[in-house]
Amino acid sequence: MIEVKNLTMKYDARVVIDNLSFSMADGEYIAVLGENGSGKSTLAKAIVGLAEPASGSVRHDFKRGDVGYLPQLRDRTSFPATVSEVVLSGTLGASAKPFYSRSDKNAAADAMARLGISELAKRPFSELSGGQMRRVLIARTLCAGRRLLILDEPTAGLDPVASAELYELLAGINKNGVGVLIISHDTGAALRYADRILHLGIHADGDDAHCYFFGTPDEYASSEAGRRYIDAGGCD
Repeated sequence: MIEVKNLTMKYDARVVIDNLSFSMADGEYIAVLGENGSGKSTLAKAIVGLAEPASGSVRHDFKRGDVGYLPQLRDRTSFPATVSEVVLSGTLGASAKPFYSRSDKNAAADAMARLGISELAKRPFSELSGGQMRRVLIARTLCAGRRLLILDEPTAGLDPVASAELYELLAGINKNGVGVLIISHDTGAALRYADRILHLGIHADGDDAHCYFFGTPDEYASSEAGRRYIDAGGCD
């Protein structure tokens, strides 16, 4: 579904990804780990076409409505709409129709039920807490992607119980054939749920050279990158 080949990305003239290659199959669950500033969010933007490579390529076979993308959110986000309207808007990417079908409305209701926010349906989005907003935007993302969900730190702002429930939800969606590419600092969840782990990092000797790992959770746990990250507290 995705093939990244010799990808180099720059941010403010600084190389944040250097000559990265990996691939993702249909229905696969890939966790992207790494230190802050290692290019994880930039990689997600490159995959969905929001950032241009300095060199190399990102190839995919996405069609309209195939991908739901939740970017990293650091601040409160405000929409002049109710919760149900925000979630329902996620279905717009799957169709060029200027109206919502019954199946769209059913998909939105199902997504809200999965995230435990059905009782918030008529609440103004702007009045929600940060954690509630996060759940609403995740529900919207579920409506947007039929083949792949790309989630950048989706558990930020959620308490441990809500985070665990979200990981279980994503695992269930993945078992039904939807691919998941999740950027996270939660090594424990990555080891538990992912088919493969992509680690973006910088060499420990501080020479600013990029180092990458891509493999199964078992391979990651026994790798130098995995051991160093886990020992440094990367496991939430």
